[in-house]
Amino acid sequence: MGRPCELLSKCILINLNISLKCNFGQQELLALGHKVSGLSLALDQNKVAAVLQESVPKNIKEMQSFLGLSGYYRNHIKNLCHITSIIYNLCSKDVVFEMTKERRDAYEGIKYEFNNAHVLILPDFELPFKLYIDADWSQGLGEALHQQQILENPIITWRVQSLKSTQTAQPLSLYLT
Repeated sequence: MGRPCELLSKCILINLNISLKCNFGQQELLALGHKVSGLSLALDQNKVAAVLQESVPKNIKEMQSFLGLSGYYRNHIKNLCHITSIIYNLCSKDVVFEMTKERRDAYEGIKYEFNNAHVLILPDFELPFKLYIDADWSQGLGEALHQQQILENPIITWRVQSLKSTQTAQPLSLYLT
């Protein structure tokens, strides 16, 4: 008797109901906007298609919604922080909502990056990790966690953070201890 049969037998024994949506033995599945396999984590192409169909936001609420969605997928989009910094100030108080050419280009750039989003690998804790760190004091801080595996794309995750003016006023050596 295989493991799925054993599991189902125990569920019947304790009178546990299983949802009709439940699947066994899947190589990959869609969950929370991602396509998850045993080796990688990719964007759900249905979500990507929905983003590509979006028209340019017409007000602050639509822009906040778009920025929230892109923030959710930030691990798949390299340098998202730098691209979104151009349009984040639209959501500030006392800023008139105006989609200038620069902001429109940034918006289209984010959509382009969604279409070319990276597939992240799941870590293999038996293999060594490589951590890359970049500090560009005018732009922000970046880090990437890599691991050489069978797949072409060895990125596990990356993170980029813009710096506030109060942080860039401090000397870089303060943060390098």
